[in-house]
Amino acid sequence: MSNQVTNNIVMIRPARFYFNCETAVNNHYQNSDDENIETINERAVKEFDLLAKKISEKGVKVNIIQDTYEPSTPDSVFPNNWFSSHDEGILFFYPMFANNRREELKKFREKLYDIIKRESLKIVDYSLKVNDNIFLEGTGSIVLDRKNKKAYCSLSQRSDEKLFKIFCKEIGYKPVIFSSFQDGEQIYHTNVMMSIGENRAIVCFECIPEKIERENLRNELEESGKEIIEISLEQVKKFLGNTLELMGENKKRFIVMSKTAYDSLNEEQKEKILKDTEIVYSDVKTIEFYGGGSARCMIGEIF
Repeated sequence: MSNQVTNNIVMIRPARFYFNCETAVNNHYQNSDDENIETINERAVKEFDLLAKKISEKGVKVNIIQDTYEPSTPDSVFPNNWFSSHDEGILFFYPMFANNRREELKKFREKLYDIIKRESLKIVDYSLKVNDNIFLEGTGSIVLDRKNKKAYCSLSQRSDEKLFKIFCKEIGYKPVIFSSFQDGEQIYHTNVMMSIGENRAIVCFECIPEKIERENLRNELEESGKEIIEISLEQVKKFLGNTLELMGENKKRFIVMSKTAYDSLNEEQKEKILKDTEIVYSDVKTIEFYGGGSARCMIGEIF
């Protein structure tokens, strides 16, 4: 059985983080204003450093790759979209929707190989699917139940159904497919509205309009023995779906989330999480505001 959580991660320290107009066409959680780019990046770097420090202090190995100023990669702080690694000994690379995000794989592939020894891995590279306008953005598009070999995907412009099914066949996972919406707009990444940990799933059923898809999602999670923590559409906006469980010292699990997400928790939700999992939260409001992603997106897991 595969491990659900890891104690080894990759994070990319931004060099030029700012509002990415190429991704904003279908990431409706992004915002822009007239703030100076250098000021935005300075705040984002401070937020990044504090989150990385908090995770490291829990006993996780945090491999930090420093981004470069050129070529410009404004979303490099979100590495989970261009790669995923697996206990099955496979490393996947993914096709990215935005042109300037495709530079991330070119820039960081060799540095990732320095961290994960490629000689022992099977490499599956879907990145050239962009030539056919086919996109699937890593563990943004795909939320994995590694223990039960299930993969969940909310379809969108960035999450192609056929390629998702090919991925599932490659790795031997059962595909669970649905569509989710917020304020009439398709949710761009599955990991905005759900996350899966060792014993529980945080999920927003409210954003899935089709009853059959809602019921199927619930049934699959319950069948896998996951305690379900339901969150609201408003909590999705607060990035409560964008969380990740990690393994710290002495195999103690903890869930990483932003301060925005933590502040949105109600007492019942908090109690369910704290039964057997600590919460580590950090303020990443600059990254959330301009980037439209949160704490989970900032972490690439190594298995």
